[in-house]
Amino acid sequence: MPILNRFFKSRDKPIKNYLIGSVYEFFFGSTSSGKKVNERTAMQTTAVYACVRILAETIASLPLHTYKYTKDGKEKATEHQLYYLLHDEPNPEMTSFVFRETLMSHLLLWGNAYAQIIRDGRGQVVALYPLLPDKMRVDRNTSGELYYEYHSDKGVYIFNKDDVLHIPGLGFDGLIGYSPIAMAKNAIGMAMATEEYGASFFANGANPGGVLEHPGVVKDPKKIRDSWNQVYQGSSNAHRIAVLEEGMKFQQIGIPPEQ
Repeated sequence: MPILNRFFKSRDKPIKNYLIGSVYEFFFGSTSSGKKVNERTAMQTTAVYACVRILAETIASLPLHTYKYTKDGKEKATEHQLYYLLHDEPNPEMTSFVFRETLMSHLLLWGNAYAQIIRDGRGQVVALYPLLPDKMRVDRNTSGELYYEYHSDKGVYIFNKDDVLHIPGLGFDGLIGYSPIAMAKNAIGMAMATEEYGASFFANGANPGGVLEHPGVVKDPKKIRDSWNQVYQGSSNAHRIAVLEEGMKFQQIGIPPEQ
């Protein structure tokens, strides 16, 4: 009926889909420090790794029970089919601790956690398997219904919304969460650049770079540079006495402390 169709029409499909890999397109790009930051490179930063590990392990170690309401309040529903899956073993390959730790780490890094819901012939849930957020795409079909498109090494799989457990983090549309790593990419990139600079500084004997000056024409500058680095580069070679020949001079290049 035309009148009812105006009231019960499906939700429009978005003009353009940005819900790919749980990160919006405008988050991509280089950081101010010039370092490439993503969910995997960020885990090489000590602070990020420590925060993710502590939060994921803490949430995973909390007790997880299913309850049922009674006339006196509530009690544990140990006989419920989901009790064993959530409390003991979501799938034959994972304990409840490992499963929740994995989902929590996905949520902290990508802003979304996904798990495939496996059902038997009667429609009962028999297993839960984590899915990688960076391989998941969330979209709507022509009827406005949500569906999940998972890109694995074996192909592309389409799941309807009833076959995926989706836990979104902080977001603006209520569908997917923003990646905390993408939101803090400049701060993490600066930490990565600082750590790399410090490592390079100590690798060069805790001394800034310099220039070897020769009064004449050097035929093979690479050979001289490699020979110098072999003897004097590295923290283990720090404070060694340099011997310069043929009127060569070493001029140190660095940033003055007052700057």
